[in-house]
Amino acid sequence: MSDRLLRVNAYTTLDLVDARARGHGFEADAPGVVNVTAPREDPDHVDLQVELDDTAIPIPAHADEIELSPGQARTLAEALESAADRVEAARDDVDA
Repeated sequence: MSDRLLRVNAYTTLDLVDARARGHGFEADAPGVVNVTAPREDPDHVDLQVELDDTAIPIPAHADEIELSPGQARTLAEALESAADRVEAARDDVDA
């Protein structure tokens, strides 16, 4: 990713994930970065950040950020766990 807006380092949650940008009239696959963080001082929310490689999509470089309350972050985490469990169960059924 040539023109990153998010800082990517050893503490980044997920770097180089398979991602897709969809819009009216286009759909493009691109590598992306996903990060979860909270302010260092007096944290009052959780930030979910997503950035796709701008060289692979037909839109200007940008990062999307979602500010979540602790409750919203936990709800999202539970939904991710549930979806991961379903995918793993389906894979186990195929492997059996």
